[in-house]
Amino acid sequence: MVMRDGDALDVRPGGDPSRAAPHHHGAYHTTAFFLTLYAAALTAWTVYGIVQGDGSVWDFVEGLFNPGASPASQLVGPYEWAFAAAFLATAGLAVAHRRPARSAALFSGSFLLAVSLREAVGLFDAAYRDQYATDPLGGWALATRVLGLVVAVVVLAAMLPATEGRRRGRGEPAGSEGRGPGRSESAASGEPGRRGSGADASVPVPVPGPCAGARGRRLSRICGVLFLAMGAIRLAWTTRDLSTAEMDTFRYLRGAVDGSVLGTLNLAASAEFTTLGSILGFFVLGVLAFRARRDVRGALLVFASVELYLTVRTAVWLTVTDFFNQSFETPDGALSMATTAFSLAAMTSVVVLVMGWGPGREGEAGAPEGGGVA
Repeated sequence: MVMRDGDALDVRPGGDPSRAAPHHHGAYHTTAFFLTLYAAALTAWTVYGIVQGDGSVWDFVEGLFNPGASPASQLVGPYEWAFAAAFLATAGLAVAHRRPARSAALFSGSFLLAVSLREAVGLFDAAYRDQYATDPLGGWALATRVLGLVVAVVVLAAMLPATEGRRRGRGEPAGSEGRGPGRSESAASGEPGRRGSGADASVPVPVPGPCAGARGRRLSRICGVLFLAMGAIRLAWTTRDLSTAEMDTFRYLRGAVDGSVLGTLNLAASAEFTTLGSILGFFVLGVLAFRARRDVRGALLVFASVELYLTVRTAVWLTVTDFFNQSFETPDGALSMATTAFSLAAMTSVVVLVMGWGPGREGEAGAPEGGGVA
Protein backbone atom coordinates (compact mmCIF):
# COMPACT_ATOMS: atom_id res chain seq x y z
CA MET A 1 0.00 0.00 0.00
CA VAL A 2 1.44 3.36 -1.04
CA MET A 3 0.20 6.69 0.34
CA ARG A 4 1.56 10.15 -0.39
CA ASP A 5 1.41 12.72 2.38
CA GLY A 6 2.86 16.00 1.20
CA ASP A 7 6.37 15.31 -0.03
CA ALA A 8 6.80 12.12 1.98
CA LEU A 9 6.09 8.76 0.39
CA ASP A 10 4.59 6.39 2.95
CA VAL A 11 4.97 2.76 1.99
CA ARG A 12 3.12 0.34 4.24
CA PRO A 13 2.55 -3.35 3.72
CA GLY A 14 -1.01 -4.42 3.02
CA GLY A 15 -2.83 -7.17 4.90
CA ASP A 16 -1.29 -10.62 4.77
CA PRO A 17 -3.58 -12.67 2.48
CA SER A 18 -2.55 -15.88 4.26
CA ARG A 19 -3.78 -14.74 7.67
CA ALA A 20 -7.23 -14.13 9.09
CA ALA A 21 -8.49 -10.61 9.69
CA PRO A 22 -7.87 -9.34 13.24
CA HIS A 23 -11.60 -9.24 14.09
CA HIS A 24 -11.74 -13.02 13.50
CA HIS A 25 -8.90 -13.89 15.88
CA GLY A 26 -11.31 -14.61 18.72
CA ALA A 27 -13.13 -17.21 16.63
CA TYR A 28 -9.83 -18.81 15.63
CA HIS A 29 -8.63 -18.97 19.25
CA THR A 30 -11.93 -20.48 20.41
CA THR A 31 -11.71 -23.10 17.68
CA ALA A 32 -8.12 -23.94 18.60
CA PHE A 33 -9.04 -24.43 22.26
CA PHE A 34 -11.99 -26.74 21.66
CA LEU A 35 -10.28 -28.84 18.99
CA THR A 36 -7.29 -29.27 21.30
CA LEU A 37 -9.65 -30.27 24.12
CA TYR A 38 -11.24 -33.03 22.04
CA ALA A 39 -7.87 -34.21 20.73
CA ALA A 40 -6.74 -34.48 24.35
CA ALA A 41 -9.80 -36.63 25.13
CA LEU A 42 -8.99 -39.01 22.26
CA THR A 43 -5.38 -39.13 23.42
CA ALA A 44 -6.52 -39.98 26.94
CA TRP A 45 -8.59 -42.90 25.63
CA THR A 46 -5.60 -44.08 23.61
CA VAL A 47 -3.28 -43.96 26.62
CA TYR A 48 -5.88 -45.77 28.75
CA GLY A 49 -6.08 -48.52 26.16
CA ILE A 50 -2.30 -48.92 26.15
CA VAL A 51 -2.09 -49.03 29.95
CA GLN A 52 -4.97 -51.48 30.36
CA GLY A 53 -4.05 -53.65 27.39
CA ASP A 54 -1.69 -56.58 27.12
CA GLY A 55 0.66 -54.94 24.63
CA SER A 56 3.51 -52.53 25.18
CA VAL A 57 4.02 -49.01 23.93
CA TRP A 58 6.14 -50.39 21.13
CA ASP A 59 3.28 -52.68 20.08
CA PHE A 60 1.04 -49.61 19.84
CA VAL A 61 3.63 -47.68 17.82
CA GLU A 62 3.98 -50.60 15.44
CA GLY A 63 0.21 -50.91 15.27
CA LEU A 64 -0.07 -47.31 14.12
CA PHE A 65 1.11 -48.47 10.68
CA ASN A 66 0.69 -52.25 10.81
CA PRO A 67 -2.91 -53.35 11.44
CA GLY A 68 -1.74 -56.87 12.23
CA ALA A 69 0.32 -55.63 15.18
CA SER A 70 -2.36 -53.29 16.56
CA PRO A 71 -3.50 -54.36 20.07
CA ALA A 72 -7.06 -55.67 20.06
CA SER A 73 -7.82 -53.94 23.36
CA GLN A 74 -7.65 -50.41 21.91
CA LEU A 75 -10.84 -48.45 22.55
CA VAL A 76 -10.23 -46.07 19.65
CA GLY A 77 -9.01 -46.93 16.19
CA PRO A 78 -6.88 -45.50 13.38
CA TYR A 79 -9.57 -43.04 12.32
CA GLU A 80 -9.57 -41.49 15.79
CA TRP A 81 -5.76 -41.43 15.91
CA ALA A 82 -5.60 -39.69 12.54
CA PHE A 83 -8.27 -37.14 13.39
CA ALA A 84 -6.71 -36.41 16.78
CA ALA A 85 -3.53 -35.43 14.95
CA ALA A 86 -5.60 -33.47 12.41
CA PHE A 87 -7.42 -31.60 15.19
CA LEU A 88 -4.10 -30.60 16.78
CA ALA A 89 -2.71 -29.47 13.42
CA THR A 90 -5.84 -27.44 12.75
CA ALA A 91 -5.61 -25.91 16.21
CA GLY A 92 -2.02 -24.90 15.47
CA LEU A 93 -3.08 -23.22 12.22
CA ALA A 94 -5.90 -21.46 14.05
CA VAL A 95 -3.56 -20.12 16.75
CA ALA A 96 -1.33 -18.79 13.98
CA HIS A 97 -4.43 -17.18 12.37
CA ARG A 98 -3.84 -19.01 9.09
CA ARG A 99 -6.83 -18.78 6.79
CA PRO A 100 -6.75 -22.48 5.78
CA ALA A 101 -7.63 -23.25 9.41
CA ARG A 102 -11.19 -22.13 8.73
CA SER A 103 -12.08 -24.79 6.16
CA ALA A 104 -10.11 -27.40 8.14
CA ALA A 105 -12.07 -26.51 11.27
CA LEU A 106 -15.40 -26.54 9.42
CA PHE A 107 -14.62 -29.97 8.02
CA SER A 108 -13.54 -31.24 11.46
CA GLY A 109 -16.63 -29.78 13.10
CA SER A 110 -18.89 -31.37 10.48
CA PHE A 111 -17.22 -34.73 11.07
CA LEU A 112 -17.71 -34.47 14.83
CA LEU A 113 -21.32 -33.39 14.36
CA ALA A 114 -22.00 -36.43 12.16
CA VAL A 115 -20.45 -38.74 14.77
CA SER A 116 -22.53 -37.13 17.52
CA LEU A 117 -25.78 -37.33 15.55
CA ARG A 118 -25.13 -41.00 14.79
CA GLU A 119 -24.68 -41.66 18.49
CA ALA A 120 -27.84 -39.68 19.29
CA VAL A 121 -29.83 -41.90 16.94
CA GLY A 122 -28.41 -44.96 18.69
CA LEU A 123 -29.57 -43.68 22.08
CA PHE A 124 -33.18 -44.19 21.03
CA ASP A 125 -32.52 -47.91 21.49
CA ALA A 126 -33.26 -48.87 25.12
CA ALA A 127 -30.76 -51.73 25.27
CA TYR A 128 -28.02 -49.48 23.95
CA ARG A 129 -28.85 -46.78 26.51
CA ASP A 130 -28.63 -49.35 29.30
CA GLN A 131 -25.04 -50.11 28.35
CA TYR A 132 -24.02 -46.59 29.31
CA ALA A 133 -25.37 -47.26 32.80
CA THR A 134 -23.97 -50.78 33.25
CA ASP A 135 -20.60 -50.54 31.52
CA PRO A 136 -17.76 -49.37 33.85
CA LEU A 137 -16.62 -46.92 31.21
CA GLY A 138 -20.12 -45.94 30.14
CA GLY A 139 -20.11 -42.60 31.94
CA TRP A 140 -16.76 -41.59 30.45
CA ALA A 141 -17.85 -42.72 27.00
CA LEU A 142 -21.03 -40.66 27.23
CA ALA A 143 -19.06 -37.65 28.47
CA THR A 144 -16.76 -37.98 25.46
CA ARG A 145 -19.74 -38.12 23.10
CA VAL A 146 -21.27 -35.03 24.70
CA LEU A 147 -17.92 -33.25 24.50
CA GLY A 148 -17.73 -34.09 20.80
CA LEU A 149 -21.16 -32.56 20.22
CA VAL A 150 -20.25 -29.41 22.16
CA VAL A 151 -16.97 -29.05 20.25
CA ALA A 152 -18.73 -29.53 16.91
CA VAL A 153 -21.38 -26.90 17.65
CA VAL A 154 -18.89 -24.37 19.03
CA VAL A 155 -16.43 -24.79 16.15
CA LEU A 156 -19.12 -24.49 13.49
CA ALA A 157 -20.74 -21.51 15.22
CA ALA A 158 -17.39 -19.75 15.60
CA MET A 159 -15.97 -20.36 12.13
CA LEU A 160 -19.01 -20.15 9.85
CA PRO A 161 -19.27 -16.34 10.24
CA ALA A 162 -15.48 -15.87 10.04
CA THR A 163 -15.42 -15.16 6.31
CA GLU A 164 -12.60 -13.02 5.02
CA GLY A 165 -13.54 -9.56 3.74
CA ARG A 166 -12.97 -6.03 4.95
CA ARG A 167 -15.85 -3.60 5.35
CA ARG A 168 -15.33 -0.05 4.15
CA GLY A 169 -15.53 2.48 6.88
CA ARG A 170 -18.42 4.94 6.78
CA GLY A 171 -17.61 7.72 4.35
CA GLU A 172 -14.81 5.76 2.67
CA PRO A 173 -15.35 5.97 -1.09
CA ALA A 174 -15.59 2.98 -3.35
CA GLY A 175 -12.26 2.12 -4.92
CA SER A 176 -10.22 3.33 -1.95
CA GLU A 177 -9.32 -0.15 -0.71
CA GLY A 178 -5.69 -0.45 0.19
CA ARG A 179 -5.18 3.31 0.64
CA GLY A 180 -5.82 3.48 4.34
CA PRO A 181 -8.97 4.25 6.27
CA GLY A 182 -10.65 7.58 5.66
CA ARG A 183 -8.45 8.59 2.71
CA SER A 184 -10.03 9.73 -0.47
CA GLU A 185 -8.83 8.75 -3.91
CA SER A 186 -7.27 12.16 -4.40
CA ALA A 187 -5.34 11.90 -1.13
CA ALA A 188 -3.99 8.52 -2.12
CA SER A 189 -2.93 9.55 -5.59
CA GLY A 190 -1.65 13.00 -4.74
CA GLU A 191 -4.07 14.64 -7.17
CA PRO A 192 -5.75 17.69 -5.60
CA GLY A 193 -9.38 18.53 -6.01
CA ARG A 194 -10.70 14.98 -6.53
CA ARG A 195 -13.07 13.65 -3.90
CA GLY A 196 -14.87 10.36 -3.58
CA SER A 197 -18.63 10.24 -3.36
CA GLY A 198 -18.66 8.44 -0.02
CA ALA A 199 -21.21 5.97 -1.34
CA ASP A 200 -21.45 2.31 -0.54
CA ALA A 201 -20.53 2.72 3.09
CA SER A 202 -20.02 -0.50 5.02
CA VAL A 203 -19.96 -2.56 1.83
CA PRO A 204 -17.87 -5.73 2.21
CA VAL A 205 -14.63 -5.66 0.28
CA PRO A 206 -13.60 -9.22 -0.61
CA VAL A 207 -10.01 -10.15 0.07
CA PRO A 208 -8.31 -11.98 -2.80
CA GLY A 209 -8.16 -15.68 -1.97
CA PRO A 210 -5.88 -18.53 -3.00
CA CYS A 211 -8.12 -19.29 -5.99
CA ALA A 212 -7.86 -15.69 -7.24
CA GLY A 213 -5.46 -16.53 -10.05
CA ALA A 214 -4.93 -18.93 -12.90
CA ARG A 215 -2.47 -21.04 -10.91
CA GLY A 216 -4.72 -21.20 -7.84
CA ARG A 217 -7.74 -22.22 -9.90
CA ARG A 218 -5.71 -24.84 -11.74
CA LEU A 219 -4.38 -26.43 -8.55
CA SER A 220 -7.82 -26.36 -6.96
CA ARG A 221 -9.38 -28.11 -9.94
CA ILE A 222 -6.66 -30.76 -10.02
CA CYS A 223 -7.36 -31.54 -6.37
CA GLY A 224 -11.08 -31.55 -7.12
CA VAL A 225 -10.69 -34.06 -9.95
CA LEU A 226 -8.57 -36.36 -7.77
CA PHE A 227 -11.14 -36.21 -4.95
CA LEU A 228 -14.04 -36.88 -7.31
CA ALA A 229 -12.18 -39.82 -8.81
CA MET A 230 -11.51 -41.26 -5.35
CA GLY A 231 -15.16 -40.83 -4.41
CA ALA A 232 -16.31 -42.58 -7.59
CA ILE A 233 -13.90 -45.48 -7.07
CA ARG A 234 -14.88 -45.98 -3.44
CA LEU A 235 -18.57 -45.75 -4.32
CA ALA A 236 -18.09 -48.42 -7.01
CA TRP A 237 -16.36 -50.78 -4.56
CA THR A 238 -19.03 -50.18 -1.90
CA THR A 239 -21.85 -50.78 -4.38
CA ARG A 240 -20.17 -53.99 -5.49
CA ASP A 241 -19.82 -55.22 -1.89
CA LEU A 242 -23.44 -54.39 -1.07
CA SER A 243 -24.64 -56.29 -4.13
CA THR A 244 -23.24 -59.62 -2.91
CA ALA A 245 -25.75 -62.17 -1.65
CA GLU A 246 -24.33 -62.48 1.88
CA MET A 247 -24.42 -58.72 2.54
CA ASP A 248 -27.32 -57.27 4.53
CA THR A 249 -27.62 -53.93 2.75
CA PHE A 250 -30.23 -52.47 5.09
CA ARG A 251 -28.18 -53.27 8.19
CA TYR A 252 -25.06 -51.84 6.56
CA LEU A 253 -26.77 -48.55 5.69
CA ARG A 254 -28.39 -48.38 9.12
CA GLY A 255 -25.01 -48.94 10.76
CA ALA A 256 -23.74 -45.75 9.13
CA VAL A 257 -26.34 -43.58 10.88
CA ASP A 258 -27.26 -45.60 14.01
CA GLY A 259 -24.71 -46.16 16.76
CA SER A 260 -26.69 -48.98 18.35
CA VAL A 261 -26.32 -51.40 15.43
CA LEU A 262 -22.96 -52.74 16.61
CA GLY A 263 -24.29 -53.08 20.15
CA THR A 264 -21.06 -51.94 21.84
CA LEU A 265 -19.81 -48.69 23.34
CA ASN A 266 -16.59 -48.81 21.37
CA LEU A 267 -15.54 -45.25 20.57
CA ALA A 268 -13.90 -46.35 17.33
CA ALA A 269 -15.85 -45.36 14.23
CA SER A 270 -17.59 -48.23 12.44
CA ALA A 271 -16.57 -49.36 8.96
CA GLU A 272 -20.02 -48.42 7.62
CA PHE A 273 -19.75 -44.86 8.92
CA THR A 274 -16.18 -44.30 7.75
CA THR A 275 -16.79 -45.77 4.28
CA LEU A 276 -19.98 -43.90 3.45
CA GLY A 277 -18.73 -40.78 5.20
CA SER A 278 -15.53 -40.77 3.17
CA ILE A 279 -17.52 -41.13 -0.07
CA LEU A 280 -19.62 -38.11 0.89
CA GLY A 281 -16.50 -36.17 1.91
CA PHE A 282 -14.75 -36.91 -1.38
CA PHE A 283 -17.71 -35.75 -3.44
CA VAL A 284 -18.49 -32.60 -1.43
CA LEU A 285 -14.89 -31.40 -1.20
CA GLY A 286 -14.22 -32.50 -4.78
CA VAL A 287 -17.06 -30.35 -6.13
CA LEU A 288 -16.02 -27.35 -4.01
CA ALA A 289 -12.39 -27.66 -5.08
CA PHE A 290 -13.27 -28.14 -8.75
CA ARG A 291 -15.45 -25.03 -8.77
CA ALA A 292 -12.44 -23.11 -7.34
CA ARG A 293 -14.63 -20.44 -5.79
CA ARG A 294 -13.90 -21.14 -2.14
CA ASP A 295 -10.77 -21.64 -0.09
CA VAL A 296 -10.96 -25.32 0.90
CA ARG A 297 -7.21 -25.86 1.25
CA GLY A 298 -7.44 -26.70 4.93
CA ALA A 299 -10.27 -29.21 4.47
CA LEU A 300 -8.47 -30.82 1.53
CA LEU A 301 -5.27 -31.12 3.54
CA VAL A 302 -6.99 -32.62 6.59
CA PHE A 303 -9.02 -35.19 4.67
CA ALA A 304 -6.23 -36.09 2.25
CA SER A 305 -3.77 -36.55 5.13
CA VAL A 306 -6.19 -38.82 7.01
CA GLU A 307 -6.87 -40.88 3.90
CA LEU A 308 -3.17 -41.05 3.06
CA TYR A 309 -2.38 -42.38 6.54
CA LEU A 310 -5.10 -45.03 6.28
CA THR A 311 -3.94 -46.02 2.80
CA VAL A 312 -0.32 -46.34 3.93
CA ARG A 313 -1.56 -48.50 6.80
CA THR A 314 -3.41 -50.70 4.33
CA ALA A 315 -0.34 -50.96 2.10
CA VAL A 316 1.77 -52.07 5.07
CA TRP A 317 -0.78 -54.75 5.91
CA LEU A 318 -0.82 -55.97 2.30
CA THR A 319 2.97 -56.18 2.42
CA VAL A 320 3.27 -58.15 5.66
CA THR A 321 0.53 -60.58 4.58
CA ASP A 322 2.28 -61.20 1.24
CA PHE A 323 -0.83 -60.05 -0.64
CA PHE A 324 1.32 -58.21 -3.18
CA ASN A 325 2.70 -61.48 -4.53
CA GLN A 326 -0.79 -62.98 -4.92
CA SER A 327 -2.76 -59.90 -5.94
CA PHE A 328 -2.63 -60.47 -9.70
CA GLU A 329 -3.90 -64.03 -9.51
CA THR A 330 -7.52 -62.82 -9.62
CA PRO A 331 -9.20 -59.82 -11.28
CA ASP A 332 -10.45 -58.57 -7.90
CA GLY A 333 -6.95 -58.72 -6.48
CA ALA A 334 -5.53 -56.76 -9.41
CA LEU A 335 -8.27 -54.12 -9.11
CA SER A 336 -7.67 -53.86 -5.36
CA MET A 337 -3.96 -53.29 -5.94
CA ALA A 338 -4.68 -50.68 -8.61
CA THR A 339 -7.09 -48.90 -6.27
CA THR A 340 -4.54 -48.84 -3.45
CA ALA A 341 -1.83 -47.53 -5.77
CA PHE A 342 -4.11 -44.81 -7.15
CA SER A 343 -5.19 -43.81 -3.65
CA LEU A 344 -1.56 -43.45 -2.54
CA ALA A 345 -0.68 -41.38 -5.60
CA ALA A 346 -3.83 -39.22 -5.48
CA MET A 347 -3.73 -38.38 -1.77
CA THR A 348 0.01 -37.73 -1.87
CA SER A 349 -0.52 -35.41 -4.82
CA VAL A 350 -3.27 -33.48 -3.04
CA VAL A 351 -1.15 -33.05 0.10
CA VAL A 352 1.84 -31.83 -1.95
CA LEU A 353 -0.28 -29.50 -4.08
CA VAL A 354 -2.06 -27.97 -1.10
CA MET A 355 1.18 -27.50 0.84
CA GLY A 356 2.66 -25.57 -2.11
CA TRP A 357 -0.52 -23.65 -2.85
CA GLY A 358 0.10 -20.08 -1.78
CA PRO A 359 -2.42 -17.31 -1.22
CA GLY A 360 -3.54 -15.14 -4.08
CA ARG A 361 -2.26 -11.61 -4.52
CA GLU A 362 -3.93 -8.46 -5.67
CA GLY A 363 -3.15 -7.67 -9.24
CA GLU A 364 -2.31 -11.26 -10.11
CA ALA A 365 -2.91 -12.02 -13.74
CA GLY A 366 -6.20 -13.73 -14.31
CA ALA A 367 -7.48 -12.96 -10.82
CA PRO A 368 -11.22 -12.54 -10.69
CA GLU A 369 -12.59 -9.60 -8.83
CA GLY A 370 -13.04 -10.45 -5.18
CA GLY A 371 -11.69 -13.99 -5.31
CA GLY A 372 -14.00 -16.06 -3.18
CA VAL A 373 -12.97 -17.30 0.20
CA ALA A 374 -14.81 -19.79 2.32
